[in-house]
Amino acid sequence: MSASTTVLVADIGGTNARFALADLSLAAPLNQGSIVEYPVAQFGSLGDAAAHYLQEQGATASSGVFAVAGRVDGDEARITNHPWVISRSRTAAQLGFEQLHLINDFVAQAMSIALLGPADVVQIGGASWEPAPAGEPRNYCVIGPGTGLGVGGLVVRDGRNYPLATEGGHTSFAPANPEQIRILEILSAQFGRVSNERLVCGPGLVNIHRALSEITGVDPGQLAPSDVTARAAAGDAIATRAVEVFLEIFGAVAGDAVLVQGAWDGVFLTGGLVPRLLQQLQLSGFRPRFESKGRFTATMSQIPSMAIVHPCPGLLGATAYALDLQHATRGTPA
Repeated sequence: MSASTTVLVADIGGTNARFALADLSLAAPLNQGSIVEYPVAQFGSLGDAAAHYLQEQGATASSGVFAVAGRVDGDEARITNHPWVISRSRTAAQLGFEQLHLINDFVAQAMSIALLGPADVVQIGGASWEPAPAGEPRNYCVIGPGTGLGVGGLVVRDGRNYPLATEGGHTSFAPANPEQIRILEILSAQFGRVSNERLVCGPGLVNIHRALSEITGVDPGQLAPSDVTARAAAGDAIATRAVEVFLEIFGAVAGDAVLVQGAWDGVFLTGGLVPRLLQQLQLSGFRPRFESKGRFTATMSQIPSMAIVHPCPGLLGATAYALDLQHATRGTPA
């Protein structure tokens, strides 16, 4: 790799930090073999972790794009579930970088769409997708349940990619049937206002299971999301229904996000729960609820919904971000 075209990319969460090298001169710039993951607790700062990675790889780079699971405010970023406070300028100086960009993790998830190929996604429903020809405009949505519910978008215009960072996971939950109305009543008693994130994320799956248990007069005890999915896999009726309701609501929320953003070219499903529930997702009520939008049902039936199965979409998106910056600097289309 040439140091002038090598970029250090990172995907930083509250538990783990992933690093990789990307060579922007290549058709497939992300070097899959260079991906390494470290526990963030192993290092005192992001700069220390990045410096360790470069030393371990015997690599050099003059720039970086780091996606972080938290708010980026000017020169500073804070990881939502870890005490690191990241200074862009201090980290760049520590690493000797000419440029360092901090971006929100869902900006990276949105940007990953620019580099996804057919093998990186699984089609959910009857509408198919393929990467857009160069230069054609596109409007995409990305939505992902993990610890929370992330929602973003990607607008492609004149060969440039413009990611949209939103807080769409905090929109209000709209129940669609008597069962969901009862779930809303139970969760409202606990939380007051109930956002979509209260249901469509890991803890949200537990919330749904607890509400269904209350409806049936059962005390489920303290459970983690993995406990609910394990019980569902073992045939437990309440857990199975909890997963079904989770996926139905996920479909409705994804469809709403498409309508709000005008993402007529497709929605991409990401986050930690998507690959774990992929088989159920394909057979669930996700797609019927996604399409069930009254006078827009026919339109929604033509919009692709694709589950991202690429192992590191955050790193792929950070690479796409670096590529887009390069094209903007050179004045060439992406």
